[in-house]
Amino acid sequence: MSEPARLRSVGLFCGSSSGADPVWTAAAAQLGTLLAREGARLVYGGGAVGLMGACARAAVSGGGQVLGVIPEFLRLPEVAYEAAELVVVASMHERKAVMFREADGFAVLPGGVGTLEEAIELLSWARLQLHAKPVVFLNQAGFWDPLFGLIDHTVRQGFTPPAFTAAYQAVERVEDLLPTLQAMAARAGDRPSLPLTVT
Repeated sequence: MSEPARLRSVGLFCGSSSGADPVWTAAAAQLGTLLAREGARLVYGGGAVGLMGACARAAVSGGGQVLGVIPEFLRLPEVAYEAAELVVVASMHERKAVMFREADGFAVLPGGVGTLEEAIELLSWARLQLHAKPVVFLNQAGFWDPLFGLIDHTVRQGFTPPAFTAAYQAVERVEDLLPTLQAMAARAGDRPSLPLTVT
C-alpha cells in the first residue's frame, strides 16, 4: 500500500493582532518553525504583524517557503511581509479563494471576527461538499470552545447534521497540528475539490 501524500502547503487563518496573551504569539511562531522543519509551505494572509507575522517570520527564519496573499487595500494597514512571496489581490473574496487553491489543509489559530469568518466559510464549503481538505483548530486553553458549542447547538436544533463535526478537529498543542492535518488528509483520500470561482 502506498504512503499517503504529504501535505505540501498548509493554509493559516489567525489574528492580524497579537491578542491579550503572549502564548498565542509563541504558538504562531512555533507553528512557523515546525512548517519549515517539515518542508511544508505556509500559505497565509500576507501580513507582517500579529500572529500572522509571527508565524511567517519563524517560517522564513527556519528556511521554509511562505506565500502571502494580501488584498491591495490592506497592504499598508497590515504591513505586508516583504520577505515572503507575495500575491496581491483585489478583494478579501479573492484572497480566500487563492489561499484555498494553494493550500492542502488549514490550521486555525486564535483570532477575531476576520479569522472567525474565514474559518466558518471554510467549514461551510465543507458542509456543501465543495472540498474535503482538513481543517484543524488550535484550541489551547479552550479558545475555540464557544464556537464548537455553537456548532453543537445547531446540531441539536436540527440545522446541522451530526456528521458535519467530522469536517474539523481541534488540538491543544501546536505540535499536534501537522500530524492531525496529515491524518485527516489520509482519511479523506483522493476525493477532489470542486472548483471555486471568484466573482
